[in-house]
Amino acid sequence: MLFTLPFPAIDPVLISLGPLAIRWYSLAYIAGLLLGWQGMKRLSRHSPKAMTEQHAEDMLLWLTLGVVIGGRLGYVLFYDLAYFIENPAKIVMVWLGGMSFHGGILGVTIFGYLFVRKHKLNFLAVADVVACVSPIGLFFGRIANFINGEHFGRPTDVGWAMVFPRGGPLPRHPSQLYEAALEGLLLFIILQFLWRNEAIRTKPGILTGVFLAGYALARSSLEFVRDPDEIINLVITEITIGQLLSLPMLLIGLYLIYRGRKAA
Repeated sequence: MLFTLPFPAIDPVLISLGPLAIRWYSLAYIAGLLLGWQGMKRLSRHSPKAMTEQHAEDMLLWLTLGVVIGGRLGYVLFYDLAYFIENPAKIVMVWLGGMSFHGGILGVTIFGYLFVRKHKLNFLAVADVVACVSPIGLFFGRIANFINGEHFGRPTDVGWAMVFPRGGPLPRHPSQLYEAALEGLLLFIILQFLWRNEAIRTKPGILTGVFLAGYALARSSLEFVRDPDEIINLVITEITIGQLLSLPMLLIGLYLIYRGRKAA
């Protein structure tokens, strides 16, 4: 028998108060948004000032709407449209899980653009601030995926493999933790390091480009050990939906880095 680590059977529901259930999944999104909001306020104090602290305060609601609406609609459209057509009431049941990061980034972009346009701010400068704190939400989201025992990895014989309750009897990569480390922690550290470089910080778009390209590379690489979502199959030989959706992010990210470096 292969050696495996025991999966920590943490109840996805933290507290139940009658019909009200407080889930780790919901708390992860709340923690990511609130900590990201505090980070935005801190970064907004530095020059060049993309926005004021009051703008950061007001922007939280807009970003929350973008994350929730975009993330949920992205999941519905990209991953399981047929199921939700048959069960439309479940589209709004976000607390049960099922969010798409790629949909969320589209939602944040749209709602963020509307906010920036309303307040006549520099879109890319504000986007840089948002990009620098976005890995916080990714980190907590992947930890919540791990607690829920979802989005686990492919079968493996590595010494730290786990048998997930929803993954059958085979030991699998704890790919949610890999993603939390790369998409969340490492990307956050890289962006904070780059933010300290004034030559980079003063050229709007570079940090946004690093975030987009960095996420795309991390996600695409980890798709090779992450089990494809149960509701979809590999679409082109070994290319997954996650990799296909990450390709535009990579191209846009590289373009923004190139554009920013060429700026005077």
